[in-house]
Amino acid sequence: MAYLHIISMILPLFLHILAASSTTTDTISAGQTLSISDKLVSKNGRYALGFFEVGNNSSQNTSNWYLGIWFNSVPKLTQAWVANRDDPFKSPPSSLELKISHDGNLVVLNQPTNSVIWSTQVKMTRNSTIAMLLDSGNFILRNVSNSSHTLWQSFDHPTDTFLPGMKLGWDNITGLNRRIFSRKNSISPATGVYCEELDPSGIDQIVLVKWNSNAQYWSTRVWDGHHFASLPDEARNGGNESLVTNAHEKYYTYTILEETATVYYNLDVSGQVKIFVWPEGSQDWIPAYSQPRAQCDVYAVCGPFAICNDDALPSCTCTKGFSVRSPDDWELDDRTGGCIRNTPLDCITKGSSTRSTDKFLPLPCVSLAQSVRRIEDAQSIGVCAQVCLDNCSCAAYSLSNGTCSIWHGELLNIRQIQCSSAANSNGETLYLRLAAKDIQGLEKNKRVFIIAVATSTSVAALGLFAFAMLIMICRNKRKNSGHIANTAQDCNGIIAFPYDALEHGTKNFSEKLGEGGFGSVFKGFLNNSTAIAVKKLDHHAHHGEKQFRAEVSSIGIIQHINLVKLIGFCCEGARRLLVYEYMPNGSLATHLFQSHATVLTWSTRYQIALGVARGLAYLHEKCLECIIHCDIKPENILLSDSYVPKIADFGMAKFLGRDFSRVITTMRGTIGYLAPEWISGVAITPKVDVYAYGMVLLEIVSGKRNSCVSCSCSSKHDVYYPVHVAREIIGGDVRSLLDNRLCGEVNLKEAEIACKVACWCIQDDEFDRPTMGEVVQILEGLLEVNIPPMPRLLQTIAGSSNYSTCC
Repeated sequence: MAYLHIISMILPLFLHILAASSTTTDTISAGQTLSISDKLVSKNGRYALGFFEVGNNSSQNTSNWYLGIWFNSVPKLTQAWVANRDDPFKSPPSSLELKISHDGNLVVLNQPTNSVIWSTQVKMTRNSTIAMLLDSGNFILRNVSNSSHTLWQSFDHPTDTFLPGMKLGWDNITGLNRRIFSRKNSISPATGVYCEELDPSGIDQIVLVKWNSNAQYWSTRVWDGHHFASLPDEARNGGNESLVTNAHEKYYTYTILEETATVYYNLDVSGQVKIFVWPEGSQDWIPAYSQPRAQCDVYAVCGPFAICNDDALPSCTCTKGFSVRSPDDWELDDRTGGCIRNTPLDCITKGSSTRSTDKFLPLPCVSLAQSVRRIEDAQSIGVCAQVCLDNCSCAAYSLSNGTCSIWHGELLNIRQIQCSSAANSNGETLYLRLAAKDIQGLEKNKRVFIIAVATSTSVAALGLFAFAMLIMICRNKRKNSGHIANTAQDCNGIIAFPYDALEHGTKNFSEKLGEGGFGSVFKGFLNNSTAIAVKKLDHHAHHGEKQFRAEVSSIGIIQHINLVKLIGFCCEGARRLLVYEYMPNGSLATHLFQSHATVLTWSTRYQIALGVARGLAYLHEKCLECIIHCDIKPENILLSDSYVPKIADFGMAKFLGRDFSRVITTMRGTIGYLAPEWISGVAITPKVDVYAYGMVLLEIVSGKRNSCVSCSCSSKHDVYYPVHVAREIIGGDVRSLLDNRLCGEVNLKEAEIACKVACWCIQDDEFDRPTMGEVVQILEGLLEVNIPPMPRLLQTIAGSSNYSTCC
């Protein structure tokens, strides 16, 4: 029994020591190994390094294994770097080990034979090295005795992902050229055909090219000294970017100021640069940016003899008479192999004569980007066609404006366009050369198709009737269901909830979160216990069902980390409800103005100000149509569990319509945040949101309502706080403007910038106010901001005597 007592005391301690010894680390030292089941994790937990598998086929033992880095903080395996992308490990996984070899290099060993199958291959004089996975995602090999001496780093060998802090460019001393290559397909990380690099011609821009063709199909445009003008705010991700040129290096790099943001900058298989973000609580990456925006702008993305259509999905299809060259690659999103002929051309050249039975298939409304041979004297269809038939390498011809154009070899970049569109008036008919057998087969199929359509018309009518009846039955079932699980996907993935389900999920709308100009908001839960916020719209905001669903659909596709996500809606009879994600930290107003709430630190306040600015800039400048919020105030700025700001009610202006907002200008918005143009009756622009944002920014600084903030002076008079801020900014005193709950723990430089921005935003003339995009750049430190003038209208409203006698 005594032994059992001793064991019961020692066992927990032993287990604790064992657990501590098995915890992940960010370092490999001499004598340590990383096996297939181990991984390194950066200290910030964002990145992990280890072995991963692609293409498992255990029956044939053909699995491909790789050493790489992935996003550790994201549940979806997303690779950021691969060491051996073009040379996968075929050895049994149990035999793979990563370690530091006797010469100081990092190596992967095939353990049974102890053979090196991958190495950093650094030439060094000393072998005392250590490998570390840094917080940036950079995997480095350095000298133990000199932490600043990096012998090798993964950032010098990027794959398809451009991480913050990584360099894109070349080293003039070593000749190293750091560039990004797309992966082969959606599964294999092997090197693909598209490349992102600094322009090798010396122009200060980043270009996308098809490798081995030198065909540039997109560029950032020339560096303006601060950033690339063609990259929007989403691409910069709220960070800084630099183009460095010196005798040693020329490179581009970027950083992210918002360290909590998880950003994935990738050169996709499609040849497009794509940037994704992973917001907290998300289930997948959310696209934030892509270039070129049109898939068909990518050079030869569909390969030879395929047609690219931006309005179709998939965008690539083989032309008639051709079949996919590699169906396996095609299914894995690699379509650059294109298509091959079903039947070889019949063309024989003997001496100076050519004989051919080939015919031509017209392809209307297409454009081709590649160069052609033009024959000026062949000014008729017959002559042009014969010129093509007389050359066995001719693949197609066209006749436009009396000029015959001939294409030889493989046809690339055939693009389907809408001829009826004025913007696409350059469409032409391309006559594609096919074997006579294929032309006859197409004509036969056309006749069979016409007969089949005529025969099946009556059957289709009966089928449509049956389908309509089925839809009616399903709708009735859904309408009668009172459970949130019984919902339907509608309007771009937005969920259509039955009213009874929302009534049940909110416990008959018993827990009220707040009330605004459009209705009341209640807390509820989905069946999976996910918290939601349900807004019951007032009757004056009601539209017809068709119009309401259209508005929900347009708002539902608006995705931004600083906008509250619309989950679903309800539209039954006169009932109109919207279902949003629930924000556990409530509104910004609660934390600024209520004494019992958590006091926000200055760093948090500044990030909230920046996040709100980014959200508004997105609504104003990045959506398909400009969305004016019209009621920016602390109550409409909600905070996530990590205090990420999210703008609420951003779609209300769309529901009410511009005319509604315009007619009752004095009632739209909230007193204290209304721009002068609301009252004067001039046309409303996004600058009304800029004005309201300026007022909110002042409240973030002071921690009090603008109308309630007193001027701390010997005078008996109070001054309207925005006027007080403008005067103190002109005088150079910022400390007196700050919330005293911050106890002086403030970045005064940021506070000065915030106050200057706020004063510019609340200028009387809307043309003197910055755009929200400019506000973002100023807060990020990318633009300088001058001392603003005094807003005369505010000074008049506040009372000139108060202003002149205060302090």
